[in-house]
Amino acid sequence: MSQLPSINTSLPETPLQPSPPPPPPPPPLPDMSLCEIYLQSPDQNFASQMPWFCMCSTCTHKKGEKGERGDRGIQGNPGLSGPKGPTGFGGPQGNVGMQGIKGEKGDSGDKGDFGLVGSMGSKGEQGIKGTKGDPGINGPIGDPGPKGDPGQCPQVRDIFQGPPGETGLPGPVGAPGLPGENGQPGPRGLKGDQGVIGAPGTPGVMGQKGEHGIEGNCNCQNGTKGDTGLEGSKGNKGDVGVAGQQGNEGQKGQKGEQGDMGMMGIPGPCTPIVQSAFSVALTGSFPPPSQPVSFLKVIYNLQQHYNPTAGIYTAPINGTYVFSYNLVASTRALKVGLFWNFLPVVKTTQTTDLGTTSQQVVLHLSMGDWVWLQVRDSNSNGMFTNSEASSTFSGYLLNPDSCDMIMSREVSNPVIPDTFPWDDS
Repeated sequence: MSQLPSINTSLPETPLQPSPPPPPPPPPLPDMSLCEIYLQSPDQNFASQMPWFCMCSTCTHKKGEKGERGDRGIQGNPGLSGPKGPTGFGGPQGNVGMQGIKGEKGDSGDKGDFGLVGSMGSKGEQGIKGTKGDPGINGPIGDPGPKGDPGQCPQVRDIFQGPPGETGLPGPVGAPGLPGENGQPGPRGLKGDQGVIGAPGTPGVMGQKGEHGIEGNCNCQNGTKGDTGLEGSKGNKGDVGVAGQQGNEGQKGQKGEQGDMGMMGIPGPCTPIVQSAFSVALTGSFPPPSQPVSFLKVIYNLQQHYNPTAGIYTAPINGTYVFSYNLVASTRALKVGLFWNFLPVVKTTQTTDLGTTSQQVVLHLSMGDWVWLQVRDSNSNGMFTNSEASSTFSGYLLNPDSCDMIMSREVSNPVIPDTFPWDDS
């Protein structure tokens, strides 16, 4: 790096005095040519607007005494804005000031963080170098122009969509539920323990004091100590005493006041306890009509709620259930329906050879309701199965209504009637 020239930092003996400011320029003379225009104008209204300096340009009278201050006149209407005047010429460049004293060296600043590398811009074309112009002549300072017209707001404003608001606070906690109904009275309690022994009786009346006896003569002497006697034999164990009579039953206590309702407990394990599901497959093609189709091949039936021989599923508890079937049709037409307590819920028809038909429904069943599949007649029982094609029927408990009533896993075989109607009748 190049060395900077040394600067003499020694101060002079006498301080530098600042140069006085230049005197203000004299006010510009009024343009008297305008006065002739106003005086020669035939229009009186135009002549009444003559400037003040035209009226006093030829005054030769001596200045009189200052008169009293007149009343304040009525405020005039605001004048019209004049046209904007031309921009004045730039003033002359000021003289270059003297070089100041070299300041002290500043403290070293902290090292800044590395900035992000900006994307490289495209290289611009090289411009043509222009010729240097001659310096212009400094013009006089122009008068300030009149105030411009006030700006107007645009009629159309851009509308920007604001940022999304903050997430609202969580809502208040809901009111507690109503207290449940009083439970059934409990069974009779066991017989109470034997009563407590009564308090001792009142002591009797104290007898009269006897008379004092005659004092006897005492000529007693201490006798010799006798020999120690032999130890006696141990006695036999006594018999068990007779049990006493049972005490009278105590009086029944008064019923206590009803306690405060406790806090609601956590939900019980309802769904894992009540379970029901099945999945079965057809073992023989062309099932007989007017009765439930028997799916004898059991894929899953752990709770035994589906009877493969009867072809009927029995609901173990009130709740919401899901049923589905996927059936293959042979050369015959297949018309099959899903029935709920002798009423058809959905029906499907398949006439394509080795075509499939399927359905899935959600039902609310009560405990003991029946669900099964059934074909219409012998001409439309083309339900088919072989080693390469399976016809299946499945169902499961989606959600029980209550956990209070839990059925056994074993369901008895229902009594099957002779025929089942196909229609709603």
